[in-house]
Amino acid sequence: MTLRERLRLPLAPGSLPGVVAAALTLACSEFVRSGLYGAYLQQAAPGLLGLPKKEAVAVAATAFSVHFFTDTLMRSPVGVLISRRGVRPVMLAGAALCVLAMALLTQAHAIWLLLLVAALHGVGFSALWPGLVNLTAEAAYESHQGRTLTAVTMSVMPAVGLGVLVLGALGGRPFGQIALLIVGVQALALVSVLFVKVRPRPVPAERPPARARMKVAARALAPLIPAAFMQTLTLTLLGPLLFTLYPELGLNYWSMVGVLGVGGVVAFASMPFTGRVADGGRARLAVTLGFALLGLGLALFATTPPVWTLFLLAALVGLGYAFLSPGWAALVVSRLPEAERPAAWGVLMTMENIGTSLGPLLGAFAYRQYGLPGPFVTGAVLAAVTALGYVAFRRSFQRRPDPSPSS
Repeated sequence: MTLRERLRLPLAPGSLPGVVAAALTLACSEFVRSGLYGAYLQQAAPGLLGLPKKEAVAVAATAFSVHFFTDTLMRSPVGVLISRRGVRPVMLAGAALCVLAMALLTQAHAIWLLLLVAALHGVGFSALWPGLVNLTAEAAYESHQGRTLTAVTMSVMPAVGLGVLVLGALGGRPFGQIALLIVGVQALALVSVLFVKVRPRPVPAERPPARARMKVAARALAPLIPAAFMQTLTLTLLGPLLFTLYPELGLNYWSMVGVLGVGGVVAFASMPFTGRVADGGRARLAVTLGFALLGLGLALFATTPPVWTLFLLAALVGLGYAFLSPGWAALVVSRLPEAERPAAWGVLMTMENIGTSLGPLLGAFAYRQYGLPGPFVTGAVLAAVTALGYVAFRRSFQRRPDPSPSS
């Protein structure tokens, strides 16, 4: 079997170009969003708004909060739209709104207009992640859904870091000088959506009433909603604290990069094995093992061990993530009824975004109150509680609810 055949194996015939196009749309949009709010706007806001530096930076931070809040708020409605209209038109509308927002940013010299642009950008962006994951889930073979979803979504992540590096380096320049880059990359995202092709769904001869379908979706979502929230809450505790914590662990910059690199390499190298566990009908086991390993690794980090052991702990945490990521993807796909999956997935993504926004706040509070061990202990406790939740409520995750009207 050739490499090309191996890469095409998890997806239905003819669906790979559409998935690649949707992933490119999201990657371009993440490049713009991450670079704009994460690195560029804080530097450019004084000149853009004509304000003193401190006030301008505060406005830039508020713009990011407005964008993220709008994105979170719209995930559930977007899921409903995808279930009714399909992935392509919803992603197309979202990408078009993102282009419009970036074009308007060139004229956003007032605070209210900048915040309005950030909100419009959030509305458009909210369509892109749900669109990609739903398209990928529909295209992937059932035996490979966890691994395929993980691979596709992780392929977008390098664009996040690239956006921060590139636009951060251009932060000292007026927006007019880099507007062509930002609008151009966002326009490429819009063009990519035109190549997204979705296979038509077979319509059942007898479709259950809407109320019955909603009950089925609600039962499927019930155990997943707290899990989605706890998952992102736990995984985002340490992100903003990274550059604060590594000197206290006895690391310098490059040894910190080495620790992160070991964790990433172990995670990627382990996913072919852990993905088979998740897609082999043991998704809940994979997620439980992932949180257990993550909690153990964070608890050991809290003891501030010798520097050389931090590399071993990074490998342990990386292995935990390798179980967690495909396990969660496979668990969600196996639980959600296919007809209601886009709307239900929108609800889950809303809860994930809420956890993502609260995680850094909780981590910063734990560090303020308890110092270096605080965020690690908090993360370990949350991971242990989540793992125990998957064990205690294992019956709720055992099978997909019956979609029949009588259910």
